[in-house]
Amino acid sequence: MDIQLSVILPVYNEGQNISLLHERLSKICTDLSVSYELIFINDGSRDNSMALIRDLAKKDSKVKYINFSRNFGHQIAVMAGLDHAVGQAITIIDADLQDPPELIRDLWNKMNEGYEVVYAKRRSRAGENFLKKYTAKLFYRILKRITSVNIPVDTGDFRIINRKIADILKQMPEQHKFLRGQIAWIGFRQTYIEYARDERNAGKTGYTYRKMLRFALDGITSFSNVPLKFATFAGFFVSGISFILILYALYSRFITKDYVPGWTSIMISLLFLGGVQLISIGIIGEYISRMSGNIRKRPLYIIGESNVEMDRKD
Repeated sequence: MDIQLSVILPVYNEGQNISLLHERLSKICTDLSVSYELIFINDGSRDNSMALIRDLAKKDSKVKYINFSRNFGHQIAVMAGLDHAVGQAITIIDADLQDPPELIRDLWNKMNEGYEVVYAKRRSRAGENFLKKYTAKLFYRILKRITSVNIPVDTGDFRIINRKIADILKQMPEQHKFLRGQIAWIGFRQTYIEYARDERNAGKTGYTYRKMLRFALDGITSFSNVPLKFATFAGFFVSGISFILILYALYSRFITKDYVPGWTSIMISLLFLGGVQLISIGIIGEYISRMSGNIRKRPLYIIGESNVEMDRKD
């Protein structure tokens, strides 16, 4: 029987949430009266997540799993789910239960009005501190301003897409994935549903500020060349200031004779120039690093074990 809905669930240390997540997802998918599959992608969890997923798979034939050989990251885990999902529609949702599985009903109904993508837009975010909310809000608005792609603000990866979008995503070979940007770049008919995001059900988030910064860099370098333009502009700007300072130094030395020999002005100029050069080199290096990753063409992920291919053959 053809699968109508695939649900992709990236998992990292979510042992306390998996059973309740499975229960709520099974109920909502059954209520929708659709054929479905639940694809858990274990992204190198260090708790009992994988053991719980195996137990679920033994009891429920709709549960599929992919167990990575190590932690490859959230976006790669989602991509692995897209690679193996066979549903005509695909929902992406995190396993921490901050995004309510019950909203899938609304996403499904909205998509059936003729949309290829329906994403969930956060109206509020419970259980998150001010700094995290503010930095997330700032990032999405900066990204929207510096890119030509209309990436929706206040959204995560929680959304439903149809098979056409999934197939196009699989043709994009980038090593550093920023899926919400890629989906926006693809186009077609896209809309959203607003919702209030819940607190995390249990456990601790694996999304540290370091990972958030890395994710932000992936988003900016994938969809904007503004940082490179900034480096160029900074170079011209500093060169202009340096030229003015040279004229001023010559004027003071030969015309007014009003100068104090010393190294202060030299050191200030050198430090200023050196700082701009290092920033510019760093920006260029980020882009080169991503180009290097794509050129090497290493696999995005390595599967340690999975019941997906086995079930497909059956």
